Amino acid sequence: MIWIGADQGAEVIIEQGGRLDIAVGDFDSVSVSSLAAIKEAAARTDTYPNEKNETDLEIAIQEAIMHEPEQILLFGVTGGRLDHSLINIQVLYPLLNKGIKGTIIDRQNQLELVGEGMHKLKKIDKYLYVSFLPITLEVKELCLTGFYYPLQGAQLSYGSTRCISNQLIEEQGTFSFTEGILLVVRSNDVI
Repeated sequence: MIWIGADQGAEVIIEQGGRLDIAVGDFDSVSVSSLAAIKEAAARTDTYPNEKNETDLEIAIQEAIMHEPEQILLFGVTGGRLDHSLINIQVLYPLLNKGIKGTIIDRQNQLELVGEGMHKLKKIDKYLYVSFLPITLEVKELCLTGFYYPLQGAQLSYGSTRCISNQLIEEQGTFSFTEGILLVVRSNDVI
């Protein structure tokens, strides 16, 4: 596993006592002393200008892709500014297109973009609720088994709230659909 810290994320990794393999970003969110600590702790630090075409997170993801991962876990990328939270969810899309499982994890949620096909979902006690949000204009033939609210062949349109706050009633459930992209959000009410 490779730990990549983007900007203040590198500082958080160090504060949590974690290993920092690579630090990237413009580091406009850290103090001069924190940047010095990041450079000392990281095996490699790549500093970028403030004015650039990518966010620090996108740079970190590009770095991660170069290591040919099967999965990328993203921590600390939600909360705060809504524009950053929304685009950080959208950066999962290029990962999906590359066949890389991208997962955002925060204190209350775990998010993942999923393409058409059959998928299994194991019950996780930390995340009581499972929601399926259509990201494309249409999600076709959605089937849910092992859930409190099962579905068979449902069509979901972008903006539909039909599949919010479901729950797994078995240790493992399955969901499938024939067309579209879903944002699968596992969440809880407790912080």
